[in-house]
Amino acid sequence: MLDATDVHKQHLLEWRRHLHENPELSFQEEHTSQFVYDTLAGFGNLELSRPTKTSVMAKLKGAKPGKVIGFRADMDALPIQEETNLPFASKVDGVMHACGHDAHTSILLTAAEILSSKQQDVRGEIRFFFQHAEELFPGGAKEMVEAGVTDGVDMVFGLHVASQLPRGKVGVIYGPATSNSDQFHLTVKGRGGHSSQPDKTVDPIVISGQIITNLQSVVSRMTSPNEELVVSITTLQAGDAVNVIPNEVHIGASLRSLKQDVRKNAITAIERMVKGITEANDAAYELEVTYGYDSVINEKEATAIAERALKRKLGEEAVLHGSAIMGGEDFAAFANAVPGCFVFVGAKEEGNPSPAPHHHPQFRIEEEAMQDGVQFFLGIAEELVF
Repeated sequence: MLDATDVHKQHLLEWRRHLHENPELSFQEEHTSQFVYDTLAGFGNLELSRPTKTSVMAKLKGAKPGKVIGFRADMDALPIQEETNLPFASKVDGVMHACGHDAHTSILLTAAEILSSKQQDVRGEIRFFFQHAEELFPGGAKEMVEAGVTDGVDMVFGLHVASQLPRGKVGVIYGPATSNSDQFHLTVKGRGGHSSQPDKTVDPIVISGQIITNLQSVVSRMTSPNEELVVSITTLQAGDAVNVIPNEVHIGASLRSLKQDVRKNAITAIERMVKGITEANDAAYELEVTYGYDSVINEKEATAIAERALKRKLGEEAVLHGSAIMGGEDFAAFANAVPGCFVFVGAKEEGNPSPAPHHHPQFRIEEEAMQDGVQFFLGIAEELVF
């Protein structure tokens, strides 16, 4: 069985803290990707490349033929001012690893360090994908797949640390694991005027109120209660003066779903509703829909392999079977290209009863939990290429 030595564990910690101190935003991971490239180059036995400007791929080609598997980690940080007071807190003003991508990168680097030393025992090939720009649409996964990194790959695996899941537990989900993450921007066009003469206007604020209220029925009355759908109005901008009815109202919304038909039907229903309400009130509209990341669909066989590996490496009780989260994740681009599995590694900070959620300025993880992530990748490798 493959395992991490004390030296590997020390590297894991050092790399994570270095990356945490030096975060970079999506599509700007120049120093991060160079650090990853240089670190991988020191391991030996790896073929390195740059599929995109700020991503890295390493290939470990075994001495014997076999399957080709892919392991993925994301590297980008978020535009958040850190408030953790950690001794290795971000040195970059307004930028923070508030989602755990520093941990993901360090986990995969450690797995690569261990596996690269076992090249003669590998049957097949392992590709290590260090991906840029998970946090910003259209996302780095799509660009890497378009660059051909998954060509010839049989299965792909990824993970995400979870700050509110206890250390020692790993969430394994069959089927949809994350949501389709879409959005729309709606402009309601009326006819403004003085607030004392509303009869001479077409008030876009009143019309927008009708639209916002009625949009709730897209979920409650136009979608089966057996399906998952979230429609959240998140931005609303109208007017500049209290005595003026404006010409336009701008509305922004987030849409989350698990299935493609639910996703498409919701968009159709929203536009039909907006069209009907605006026409009934002698107004006009512009609707711009942005289809974001697809739902991550964990393929049955790949997920069974992941579950078997986790139970063997961490124990039977480590695996928690769960249902999809409604967050987005661009690992979907990899899982759409080849069969894949994406799991959630418990990293709740010990002694912290109320850990901060992801994307929060006080986000922290239990660093020892990263070792479970390393064991996940090592276990998959043992299952498939050793």
